[in-house]
Amino acid sequence: MKTSCRPLHRFHPAPLLCAAGLALAVSAQAYKVYIFADMEGCSGITGSEQISGPRAAEGQQRMAEDMNACIAGCFAAGATEVVVRDGHAGGSNVNARLLDARAKLIQGPTPGVRYQELAGAAAVILLGYHAMALTTNAVLAHSYSSASIQGLWLNGRPVGEIGVDMAIAAEHHVPVVLVTGDEQTVAEARAWLPEVGVCATKRGTSWQSADLLPLEKAHRQIREATEAALRRRAAIPCLKLAYPATLRWAYLPKGSLRTHHLEFKPAPNPRYVEKTGPSVEQLLLGK
Repeated sequence: MKTSCRPLHRFHPAPLLCAAGLALAVSAQAYKVYIFADMEGCSGITGSEQISGPRAAEGQQRMAEDMNACIAGCFAAGATEVVVRDGHAGGSNVNARLLDARAKLIQGPTPGVRYQELAGAAAVILLGYHAMALTTNAVLAHSYSSASIQGLWLNGRPVGEIGVDMAIAAEHHVPVVLVTGDEQTVAEARAWLPEVGVCATKRGTSWQSADLLPLEKAHRQIREATEAALRRRAAIPCLKLAYPATLRWAYLPKGSLRTHHLEFKPAPNPRYVEKTGPSVEQLLLGK
């Protein structure tokens, strides 16, 4: 597969950081990076059986490898502290023994808090993310729950986990500087925040299939994209959003196929729930 920086509709596993003048010198001061890691968008993941099926152990291994590539990039960029949140499902996926010992790993539930121990971070990285539910040719596309949520809207705009998690990070005054996943994922990230760094390691061919970069190459590009994004972190703003914010859910009927099942068809009359409040994090987690 060929790599290229632009346009987004072509396969571009390299980070979209082509302009030579964008990089900023890294501050000599100590700084902390927060990595929130999902699994569906990790290198080498192509379908459900690697997430919760017979190949789940493989998916967990791929997640740990992407984490380590990202951690290496953080320290190469001068970070002095890295916190990694195991953010897939119940938050207990990665074998801690496999993780780079320089980073702190957070696992398990964190009720009412999306980014446990975010305080003091200079940047957030969304690692191994996926596109919002119903996105064409996006690997394992869904919005928080593939079993119950058909769609989400934030202030009237269709949104997935990327936009919502960018908004929550912004509420804590920390910018999201990098998003990794498949081609559709990084396009969605750039649609919400044009300045964000991105790294695509696969091109979805359906909700359950993808063309993959070789793992070694994918990990190298994650490491390089992480370092590049952090070196220009001062140029990446927090997502701006109007408040009070409104979050709207479209819930599937019980017994529906998962939104990334190949035979899934959108429900014509989903159940809608809408909430408005001063914090997206509060709306999402019901704080």
